This record gives sequence, structure tokens and C-alpha cells, in this order.
Amino acid sequence: MRAKKLARLVAFGLVITVISAACGDDGGNKASTSSGATAWTGKAKCAAGTSIGFFGPLTGDAASFGLNEKRSLELAVSEFNAANKDCQIKVELFDSQRDPKVAPNLATAAINNKNVVAIIGPTYSGESMTANPLFNDAGMPLITPSATSPALSENGWKVFHRALGNDNSQGPAAATYIKNTVKAATVAVVDDGSEYGKGLADTVKKELGAIVKATDTIKAGQIDFSGTVAKIKAANLTDKDAIFYGGFYQEAGLLAKQLKDAGIRAVFIGADGSKDNGFVKAAGTAAEGAIFTCPCAPISAIKDGAAFAARFKAKFPDSDPEGTFSPEAYDASNFILAAIGAGKVTRADINTYISTQSWVGLTKTLKFDAKGELSAVTVYASTVKDGKIVSVGPIK
Repeated sequence: MRAKKLARLVAFGLVITVISAACGDDGGNKASTSSGATAWTGKAKCAAGTSIGFFGPLTGDAASFGLNEKRSLELAVSEFNAANKDCQIKVELFDSQRDPKVAPNLATAAINNKNVVAIIGPTYSGESMTANPLFNDAGMPLITPSATSPALSENGWKVFHRALGNDNSQGPAAATYIKNTVKAATVAVVDDGSEYGKGLADTVKKELGAIVKATDTIKAGQIDFSGTVAKIKAANLTDKDAIFYGGFYQEAGLLAKQLKDAGIRAVFIGADGSKDNGFVKAAGTAAEGAIFTCPCAPISAIKDGAAFAARFKAKFPDSDPEGTFSPEAYDASNFILAAIGAGKVTRADINTYISTQSWVGLTKTLKFDAKGELSAVTVYASTVKDGKIVSVGPIK
């Protein structure tokens, strides 16, 4: 999202980039957008078997975000292939199960597959910390649609690119929402001890300062939160106060339910890792009124969001096109496809292309700095209303 910003004002005062794709294309396959779909010119050429890898969880209880991103990659590739008979891209899947211990061997498998020229992912920050050093050493270009730990861009990795803001933007935005919108006088902050969750919670605690009266750390896979509930209950939070959770939807939903069962009525606020229908399912009626922050664009805020959702639904009838990180993954995938369309078919050339050019996507203009970060970031709030996650708008 840096440089050459193409902006349009939409609901909630949001600046969204759409219109034509300006990738500095060198004539190989210049693209434009039409009703949100990329209109490829059909001139791309590449070797048989050329593949883009997807790296993230596809099985297990953490698979929801990974499946969202994988489907968006598949949609983008199917649209590209339909227009380019001389360049038929394949998708290779690398199921990380959100396990940092699994990630290195999986990254090695992706690297050793010489057909794989780029990676969409990793999905999560923890697996990124163990896989990305290997990707960097091998010169494997990647764009993550969802891993938000700020530490990921501080390692000198030349192949790292992030298609959304990191938690240095999300943490302060969450704190701003708690102070200015919820107007909480007392806050409890809980995290799951992960690279992502703890880092985000620490930022929120720092921003909120003295109004944080209770803290705790849980573990991934934990189902009994009685100890945490007791600590928060002792802080005497009212229904005007807030509980911020840094972690993922599996534990977030159970925690929200157990807090409400204990009579605690403070507003439950999670971040992007909790923004999933899995939270609503686990929390039950306790999900109602919960708030989520996310540096990801809701479909309703995207100019061509409805058209994207329709194409997504047509290809994947049983899936939710409004799944968290789906549009970001679609944009990231199309940037890599634009590089291939421009004749950049080696890992090194694709990395140079996405590091130096820009792509006007559905959610924003992708333009990366030397660390693989974006300059223009918007953080959004969503809430659970009548059992569904709906957008509130950008946090200002």
C-alpha cells in the first residue's frame, strides 16, 4: 500500500483502492480490473507445471483462516488460467496445521519443489518465524495475507511481504477503540502466549496503561479458563468495561462463554485472530456484542466486494466469501500472477517484481517498502449482531 495511491472515499470515510492495476507491467500481460475481476490480456507464457504454493493450516481446529486464503488463491489462479492458455498455473498445498514445529520441514518441501515459484502465506506468525528463514535463504518470494507480528519484518528477510498492516497498527487502534468508543474505565487483558497473541496484548496493555487492572496468559488448546475468569471477576469489571483478548478464535469463543456464565458482562474485544465464525459457534449467545479489530477490509467496505463475493461463492458454493483475510489473499495472489504475466517466472525475478512494483487490488494498493511492509494501513472494527459478524467501520 505505499506509493501511487489510487483512492476512493466510501462508507465510513474509508480510503479504498480499486480501479486499474498499475503494476509497472513491461508488456507481458498487463492487467486491469473489471467489476472487481482481473482482466488478463492472455499473453502470459510459462513452463508447464509452474506453481504457486499455499502455506498455512488446511486441517485441524486452526484451519479456518488457511482455507479462506487457499480458496482465494485458487480463485485468482483459475481466473488467470482462463485467460492465459500458454501459462497454466498450478496450486501446491502445504498444510502447516498452524504448528511452528511442522513449518520448517514443510518449507523445505516447498523449496525443493522446483515448480513452486512463490508462496502465499504463511498464514500465522508463529509458523512464519520458523519457515521464513528457510524461504529467505532459498530466495522464495512470499506474501502473507494474515501474519501480523511486527517482528516478522525485522529480520532482514528479502523475500518477506505483508498484504495488511501489522500489530503495531492494530494494537494502538484496539486501545483507541476501547478508550474512545467503549469508554472503558477498567480493562482486563488476556493473551494465549503465542508470537502473535502476546505481542498484540502487550501493545494494548502499553497503550491503555493504568486502566488495565487484570492480566493473564492462557495456552493454545486450553478449554477450562476458570483461573482466568477468577482473576477478571476480582477486578470488578462492569458492563461498561472491556476485556481484550490476544489470540485465536478457538480459545476466544470458549473464554467469552465462560466469562458470561460467571456473570461478567464487560465487552469482549478480540483481534483479527478471533474474527471468525468459529468464535460465534464456540461462544454461543455470549458472542453477541463482541467486538473484533482487524487490519483487513470487510467485503462491505470494498468497492467491488460484492462482485468478488459472487465469484468466490460461484466457485466455492459451500464457503463464506466474507471469511477473514479472503480479499487480502486474493490481492496477494494477483500480484504474484501479475509478475508471472509480465514474464517474471523465476523466484528471483518474481521477488524483484513484487518488491519494486505496485498492484492496485480490491482492498488497497500493494506497494512494499524495503522491509516488506505497507505504508497506508486501515484497521476496522466488527461486531457480532444476531449471531453474525458485521462491519462497524474503520477505527479513527
